[in-house]
Amino acid sequence: MANTYKLIILSPEREFYTGEVSELIVGSTEGAIGILANHMPLVTTLRPSISEIVEKDGNKLKAFTSSGILEVKDNEVTVLCDACEWPEEIDKKRAEEALKRAEKRLDQKAGVDVKRAELALARALARMKV
Repeated sequence: MANTYKLIILSPEREFYTGEVSELIVGSTEGAIGILANHMPLVTTLRPSISEIVEKDGNKLKAFTSSGILEVKDNEVTVLCDACEWPEEIDKKRAEEALKRAEKRLDQKAGVDVKRAELALARALARMKV
């Protein structure tokens, strides 16, 4: 059995990553999950998090991935997410400002879409951790 599989990560803006990998670790809404070669079929929702990619040569990559879905089928993994960025693409100042705005919204609560503010907070925190 092969120890690698094809990984495709897409966002509305671009094809973010395509390649042969041995492992992917992502944050799902149920918690962190790891995908290895020959994983059973799966569809799950993703939360904003740091995704870890181990390429077939052992090279390790980290990236920010936001909300989306992940599908595993026939030794191929497809990730569709709202946004994804490599560490060097992240505007840290913008992420810090987004974090402050989200925290302020959550403190106010009145007239605020709490779920949306929590998601904005999670995105900002994940971007800053990358």
